[in-house]
Amino acid sequence: MRDLTQTESFLDRMGIPSHLAWGYFGVLIFMMGDGLELAWISPYLVDQGLTVQQASFLTTCYGVTIAISAWLSGVLVEAIGPRKTMLSGLILYLIGHILFVGLAIPALNYGLMIPTYAIRGFGYPLFAYAFLVWITYRTPQHQLGKAVGWFWFVFTGGLSVLGAYYSSFSINFFGHIPTLWTAILWVLIGAFFALVVNKDKFELPDKKSDNSPKSKELLNGITIVKRKPKVGIAGFVRVVNQAAQYAFPLFLPIYLADQGVSTTVWLNIWGTIFIANIAFNLIFGYLGDKIGWRNTVKWFGAFGCGIFTLMLFYLPQVFTGNVFVVATIGFLWGACLAGFVPLSALTPSLVGDGDKGAAMSILNLGAGLCVFVGPALVTLFYDLVGTQGMMWILGGLYFIAAILTSLLKLPEESKKDRSSKDGAQSVV
Repeated sequence: MRDLTQTESFLDRMGIPSHLAWGYFGVLIFMMGDGLELAWISPYLVDQGLTVQQASFLTTCYGVTIAISAWLSGVLVEAIGPRKTMLSGLILYLIGHILFVGLAIPALNYGLMIPTYAIRGFGYPLFAYAFLVWITYRTPQHQLGKAVGWFWFVFTGGLSVLGAYYSSFSINFFGHIPTLWTAILWVLIGAFFALVVNKDKFELPDKKSDNSPKSKELLNGITIVKRKPKVGIAGFVRVVNQAAQYAFPLFLPIYLADQGVSTTVWLNIWGTIFIANIAFNLIFGYLGDKIGWRNTVKWFGAFGCGIFTLMLFYLPQVFTGNVFVVATIGFLWGACLAGFVPLSALTPSLVGDGDKGAAMSILNLGAGLCVFVGPALVTLFYDLVGTQGMMWILGGLYFIAAILTSLLKLPEESKKDRSSKDGAQSVV
């Protein structure tokens, strides 16, 4: 699958597989178009007449389809290939978006908003996560950590940075609805670069050459957890990865306001957190290739996030109103959040080539589920345990993830461990 003989280019030395470079650029532009409304669509719809609960339920339905689509992305790559999977994501996005913007919003038809926005939610996971699976198949193992680091760099940069900055400009000049229509232009440009300009050849694994039904690939995306329990562990760790990211905004700003950090200041700190996260996506991608993917996820990702989660609660009490301290801890937490990046290289490497897509489906499902797990934990426990208890629950999950990550040994590491034990027993 991977061409290890080609001469390394400048991009390869940077960590971007040169044969997939246009795909990375395409994902960046696609995600910019896809995510341009995320920061303002809910308050905009509330201003138009929806209730806060209606807007919240709308985004929840959107999140459900994202989780389903994230799981489908990996197994569909193995069933029909990455290009067709990405193309299906593009088509579903366009159908949902055109109906949502063209019919549902102008009429403020809530009954139509829900299904059209949900259909739209199938788009980006099928497009972006399918490309991530493509990367895991077509990148040499020694380069894979850096390669997935660059993927998360362009993914987050397009979704959370370029999309937001473009919207802030476009809304002032064109208005909300015209800005939504321009999303179509951006996703089409991104798809053109990722699917047309990107000429990389992807061959399906050998086992797909038979006439087995495609439904078996979907079933493989479930049964792999039983056959390869480590993949299920990796999926759980992936859920823990971002659970706090979706839980913090629901209660942490309220707590920090009582410690002298205003909500406005908190929003600036939150932005700083994700500037750190984007930068360290690359750093930990490189570091993972140097010191090991498992070590990076365990110590910098899980253990680091656990420590700084607790510090976000206790240090504001010691340094009341000190914005610099809170911002510094937030920055470090955001950096450690990127420590989980090598998990995208580690998980498919736990299985053989024929199961990589299924393994990535479980990992991608974890990426979708964290959108629900974070708020669900707050809903279930906040009234019972308060802010301190919530921070210990979230921190504790990170520490559990660190312990579980220790179990995610690559096949060659497991063989080495068994050989060492056998050698020790023979000596005895």
